[in-house]
This record gives sequence, structure tokens and C-alpha cells, in this order.
Amino acid sequence: MKQLIIATAVLAAFTGCTTTSPDVIQRSDAQRMSQVQDATVLSVRPVTVDGSQSGAGAATGAVVGGVAGSTVGGHREGAVVGVLGAVAGAVIGNAVERTATKENAVEILVQLRSGERRAIVQAKGTETLNPGDPVILVTTGGKTRVTRAPAVSAPAPAPRS
Repeated sequence: MKQLIIATAVLAAFTGCTTTSPDVIQRSDAQRMSQVQDATVLSVRPVTVDGSQSGAGAATGAVVGGVAGSTVGGHREGAVVGVLGAVAGAVIGNAVERTATKENAVEILVQLRSGERRAIVQAKGTETLNPGDPVILVTTGGKTRVTRAPAVSAPAPAPRS
């Protein structure tokens, strides 16, 4: 049982490292030119991004459950309980992975300057966006994130001669 708890904690630590936060840029997106579009926020609503099921949780749980179960009883009983432990561990590991990778997110509905509307779902970042806020859509490698538009300062007037 102790081994199952340790494996579950390790699995949760690994799967908890993934994010879709607009504040975290993937290494593969660094130093790439992105397309930027101006838009205005129409609405923002909280959503939940379902957790992933890559199979890593099930595999880890199956191994730990099988090992833990095989130590029970004699040779024959250990084999049977090991198989049952592997099945139970796989189910538990899958559930742990799915829960650990679930994210709170927001769905942001924006209107582009052209009048077109777009909806983007992204993890809840540090910025709070409200209807009417000017934003930019930054698209890199097919992924789009929404961030507050930077303040634009007027160019300095040319000196008069």
C-alpha cells in the first residue's frame, strides 16, 4: 500500500507540470514570429478543461498495484491478488492522472476589428479580462492566447524648424 501511495504522489507531480496558461510559453514557441490581431472582449466565462488520459497514470498504477498485490499470501494467492492489484491500480492511476491534469480555464469571446467574432479557451492566467477590454490575440503554431493590449502612446511630434 505504501508503494501505491508513493507512485500516486510521483504521478501527480509529473502530470501537474503541464499547463495551458497564457502566462507560460512553450519552449518550441520561443523565438518564433507570431501573428497578432487586435480585438475587444465581449464576454468571459469560467470553464474547466478536462484532464488528460495519456495512459501514464494507468500504467504506473498497474505496476504498483501488481507489485503490491503479488506480495500478499503464498505463490498462488500472490499471483491472483497481483493481477487484481494491477487492475485496481490501473483504474486508480487513470483517475489520479485525469484529476491532476484538470485545469480551471476561461472562455473568452472577442470581436475583431473586422467585426468577426472568435472564442478562445485558455487556462486562467494572472490577467483578469472584462467585457470591453482591448486585447490582442497572439497566434503561434496554430495556438492562440489572449492578453491585454499594451497601451499605445502617441508618437512624439516632429521638432519644428
